[in-house]
Amino acid sequence: MRWFEIALVALTAVTGLVWLLDRLFFARRRAERAGLLEEKEPVLVDYSRAFFPVLAAVLVLRSFVAEPFRIPSSSMMPSLLIGDFILVNKFAYGLRLPITNTKILEIGEPQRGDVVVFRPPHQPDQDWIKRVVGLPGDTVAYRDNVVYLNGKPLSYRPLGRYVGKGRGADMTGAMLLEEGLPGRPHPVLERDDVPFFIQGEGEWTVPPGHYFVMGDNRDNSEDSRFWQAHFLPESNLRGKAFLIWMNFDRSTGGIGIDFSRIGSGIP
Repeated sequence: MRWFEIALVALTAVTGLVWLLDRLFFARRRAERAGLLEEKEPVLVDYSRAFFPVLAAVLVLRSFVAEPFRIPSSSMMPSLLIGDFILVNKFAYGLRLPITNTKILEIGEPQRGDVVVFRPPHQPDQDWIKRVVGLPGDTVAYRDNVVYLNGKPLSYRPLGRYVGKGRGADMTGAMLLEEGLPGRPHPVLERDDVPFFIQGEGEWTVPPGHYFVMGDNRDNSEDSRFWQAHFLPESNLRGKAFLIWMNFDRSTGGIGIDFSRIGSGIP
């Protein structure tokens, strides 16, 4: 989506500049040449005047208020499904400039359990989504499918077996659990039918200005456990996911829209 952001900024700047230059210099000259007759406005100026307010409004809303994203993978199942369209709060963690993502105003910081959109350190041109598990200064460990936070294991409440659908049907039969992350219990999936699966076990201490993030689909998520750097820099945050506004998955049959997910919050 970065190409769209660059194109939006460029089009907004070009149309705004054309409109401004015309108002400051060329419109008056046309009026003087025309006298009592109305001289037709150049096509470029006409289009710029029409599109600039729309482009500027979209840019402001998308950059500083809320931005739509689409979930392309199963790493956040069962909380988010393949085909979910979500809205991301762009000012939850501070106002940032488009393209560069430079923070210009401090507002808030991520909390444990927040579902965040970010640009991973090793894939800076992509937008990923995971859940914040470790804050700066925390020690996070993962052993035998259990998350340990500052030396204490999180609680897990069995919720039965998961039944997937659409492109997430391959997760049918996985264990559905509620993970007791302090302040934000949420569902997670674990596979117990793949005994030799590498689970990304280890222990990590989160440095200042960084976060430890994990996917809710624990055996199918490329997250902090597997990154070479392990931690997400605060500067790579894009916003906080807060709403599912649409789900579209053609593999489910019919029109492919799951109306039951429209308007759902994100646990």
